[in-house]
Amino acid sequence: MRVLIVDDEKNIRESLGKYLSLEKIDSLGAESGEAALDCLSRESFDAVILDLKLPGMNGQTVLEQMQRQGVTTPVIMISAHGEIPDAVRALKSGAKDYLVKPFDPAELCIRLRSLVENRRRENALEAAVRTAPLGETTMLGQSQFIRQLSVQIDKIAGTDVTVLITGESGTGKEVAAREIHTRSPRSGEPFVAVNIGGIHEGLMESELFGHEKGAFTGAAARKQGLFELAGSGCLFLDEIGEMPMPLQVKLLRVLQDRKVRRLGGLSDIPINARIISATNQNLESLVQAGRFREDLYYRLNVFRIDLPPLRERREDIPLLARHLLAKHAGRSSPEITDEALEKLLSYSFPGNVRELENILERALIYCEDSLIRAEDIDLHKRNGGAPKAAAGAENQPAGGIIAHNGSGAAAGTMDDIEKQAITNALARCNGNRTKAAELLHVSRRTILNKIRQFGLE
Repeated sequence: MRVLIVDDEKNIRESLGKYLSLEKIDSLGAESGEAALDCLSRESFDAVILDLKLPGMNGQTVLEQMQRQGVTTPVIMISAHGEIPDAVRALKSGAKDYLVKPFDPAELCIRLRSLVENRRRENALEAAVRTAPLGETTMLGQSQFIRQLSVQIDKIAGTDVTVLITGESGTGKEVAAREIHTRSPRSGEPFVAVNIGGIHEGLMESELFGHEKGAFTGAAARKQGLFELAGSGCLFLDEIGEMPMPLQVKLLRVLQDRKVRRLGGLSDIPINARIISATNQNLESLVQAGRFREDLYYRLNVFRIDLPPLRERREDIPLLARHLLAKHAGRSSPEITDEALEKLLSYSFPGNVRELENILERALIYCEDSLIRAEDIDLHKRNGGAPKAAAGAENQPAGGIIAHNGSGAAAGTMDDIEKQAITNALARCNGNRTKAAELLHVSRRTILNKIRQFGLE
């Protein structure tokens, strides 16, 4: 955990910092609101301890500026006794908690850990549960399978039949589900996607079915579940094979009765969402092993779509490659040579379309002109490293950032290589450091440190 302490009194910053270090919490101090905003623009923190009364820009203004700048780091406000009304106002403006001076540092640590843990859970849920606009959903390709799939989708889109989509990871199960929804009469309603495997078992029931205020510790308000949020649209249950057995019983009842009951609730709520589920596991084997209910399997498997791996529809790779390059490079999308395509066509793609996308993202970093060549295609590294053809690549340190000059040779010293890779990534991401970090498969903190190291501010 890393915390920013914002207080104009040096002794408070230092004493708090020392206490936090004893609790294995890293911290950095800022003596003013302006200094705090500067730190937040350059570095990443898990939480901010913010004094309400600061010279110049006060804590309330700092909080408002953070929100305007899109900084979502949770804030604990600290204030004196006479400033409690102001602290309450800060809570209404977005602060997550407040403490009245003088406070017990042990209490502060408890609240910090609780705040950061809740934030991490929220981030995990945001990654697992996505309620997003539909955008482009078409299953791209010219293979016989894609043509047959389009016919299948047309047949079922206008119905309310429950669909089970199976296939290896990365084959496009969610894309197929979105395409069914797009072509259906429900297309104007929400498409809610949830990755069952990405939600903590203890939170899953609340996320799916909702809860009433006071249903459990921390349930401070009523919350609608995803079945309710989907409305008359579609609820996509990805990785359905990961659902725990107790919840399988409740899901079966929901599918049978078309009603849900929130945790702590006394009444049933009718639902109207269409249910589409997906899995990369063999549900029949799970049923035989006693890990998946047979009756639920038949409820989900009314109409089945089996997506083949990319290696079984290689003729779609060139079209997919050009589409993915355009997606990530925009108008400046480079051309891809025949040799590069041949290299892709010769590969088995255990990670399917998702792996193809990752390979092409790396290729965009390696190439320095408007042409992706065979040597820019890295089919072996899984850590963002350079292709094997690059001299000195075998000496790359773990977790490093590396660039490629398109000629098969290393681009100078390791610092030169990393600086060039970061420069290219920042240019592609219009200076957005978070997106550049994602593109390079490193943490935001790593890229911020490297930017300072190389003087790229």
